[in-house]
Amino acid sequence: MNKKQKKVLTRIIIASVLMIILVLLPLEDYPLVRFILFMVPYFTVGYDILLKAFKGIKNKQVFDENFLMAIATVGAIALGEYTEGVAVMLFYQIGELFQSYAVGKSRRNISQLMDIRPDFANVMVDGVLEQVDPDDVEIGSEIVVQPGEKIPIDGVVIDGNATLDTAALTGESVPRTAKIGDEVISGCINMSGVLTIRTTKEFGESTVSKILDLVENASSKKSKPENFISKFARIYTPVVCYSALALAVIPPVVRLIMGIDPLWTQWVYRALTFLVISCPCALVISIPLTFFAGIGGASRAGVLVKGSNYLDALSRSKIVVMDKTGTLTKGVFEVTKVQAVDISEEELLEMTAMAEAFSNHPISRSLKEAYGKPIDTSLVSDVEEISGHGVKANVSGKVVQVGNEKLMNSIGVQVEDIVEPGTVIHVAIDGKYHGYILISDMLKEHSKEAIIGLKRAGISKTVMLTGDSKKVADLVAADLGLDEVCAELLPGDKVSKVEELLATKTDKEQLIFVGDGINDAPVLSRADIGVAMGALGSDAAIEAADVVLMDDDPSSIVKAIGISKKCMRIVYENIYFAIGIKVACLILGAVGIANMWIAIFADVGVMVLAVLNAIRALSVKKYK
Repeated sequence: MNKKQKKVLTRIIIASVLMIILVLLPLEDYPLVRFILFMVPYFTVGYDILLKAFKGIKNKQVFDENFLMAIATVGAIALGEYTEGVAVMLFYQIGELFQSYAVGKSRRNISQLMDIRPDFANVMVDGVLEQVDPDDVEIGSEIVVQPGEKIPIDGVVIDGNATLDTAALTGESVPRTAKIGDEVISGCINMSGVLTIRTTKEFGESTVSKILDLVENASSKKSKPENFISKFARIYTPVVCYSALALAVIPPVVRLIMGIDPLWTQWVYRALTFLVISCPCALVISIPLTFFAGIGGASRAGVLVKGSNYLDALSRSKIVVMDKTGTLTKGVFEVTKVQAVDISEEELLEMTAMAEAFSNHPISRSLKEAYGKPIDTSLVSDVEEISGHGVKANVSGKVVQVGNEKLMNSIGVQVEDIVEPGTVIHVAIDGKYHGYILISDMLKEHSKEAIIGLKRAGISKTVMLTGDSKKVADLVAADLGLDEVCAELLPGDKVSKVEELLATKTDKEQLIFVGDGINDAPVLSRADIGVAMGALGSDAAIEAADVVLMDDDPSSIVKAIGISKKCMRIVYENIYFAIGIKVACLILGAVGIANMWIAIFADVGVMVLAVLNAIRALSVKKYK
């Protein structure tokens, strides 16, 4: 509780004690003394509300909750209802204090969850470590990160190895290792070992700065419910003020015309009760707080949402379109099968790796890694790379040809059509076929689980887009259980396909595109919601996407949708609950059934319950 909140709490306690004492004292026979004494707790607890109401009238911003409370309480006191007048102001302040504390607690929770801003960077100066402001560190500088410290700026490890805690960024509790040559990002905590890092970005362009900026600015993009509540409050407050005025004047005038006792006091009291009930605090406070808490809770789970409008859109998603490489697969080629003919598998791998010894192609690298032994390049000569076919080389006096089916056909070697999920590398030695090696882009561990989770979450269609061959794409899609697959696509073709899918849905349904965030910027921008997957440190992802998933797990898509649906459920619960109670109590107040005490519940009680419900959005469970 901050200093301001403690001061308000002190005023509330003093006013409460004074009011209880005054209620117990026999002051009915001393009306002037009673009035003066009751003004002490009234002004003690309510002077700031009266001041705000006066300033609002002075600045021509009349219709707000301060004005409603001032009119209602002053009116009640004018009618001689001193206890109720003080009680309304007292309970209103209690509600405001509770709301202030709840918002502060939410902000502190989010601040702790996103406490990734580094305070300093260690720079070596004349052999001595000096702590400097991260903003002052230039690109290419060498910084030292000791155990327990945050990595202040993105860079590459040039010395040391350590274990890094990435929980604040990804929501994952499992630490990752960092060694020489690895790229590391700001915001991670060094758990062990000393790292020397050469910076690759300025602090303002580093991952931690971009994430903090994204979360801080998320509130600027409002959802439809938030915009509705803002417009509703601007129209609603004047309407209820004029309605209360009509309630105070019209019935007594009609009774007077009819020759009946007008009962002015009774109808004015009803009008004042009507004003207290009508205060829209519960809606105005709880709806933005729900979205704020939802965005904060998502941030803790490694899901960065750029605005509450995207939380709203995520909850209404029905079509999920995904890139294959880097999203559903690891994006790293690995040897998954070796099929040797007339020689051993080890010999086949050795001859293939030696033929590919001088190539830096990703497929060549994966073949050399699968062999796993040093290659004596002196045994390799006459290397010839044949574009679009493969490679030919002389290995220890033997002609080794490694490549695709076209290469085999060109030398008169017939091969069977092999239908397996991956790239088939055929091998011929001295013109004779000796087998093939299958290289696959492996599926991520949770890809299949993610597709099942999406269907449980209400997604009606899952689509995969890829530039790979149709044969490979169909096998991957069948393995994952996808509804539709489009293969052999160029980046421009992906945009066209997304536009086709957009044309098939209704206006209320939303289409999500999930990509690795590096080469999918056009499609991320074109979809209703662009989601960048595994985008730690990717500038393109953070700029182009509406939602950034900070880990590399496809099941985070399910998590993002689950968080959005929970948040929107709480939003609508608060809207229906607050409006429903208000309408019921307004009717009861207008007909004289509800008194000031019921009015206090309708205002403060509903607000407290709505705020308590709103902060549930901070809690994020695992969505599978």
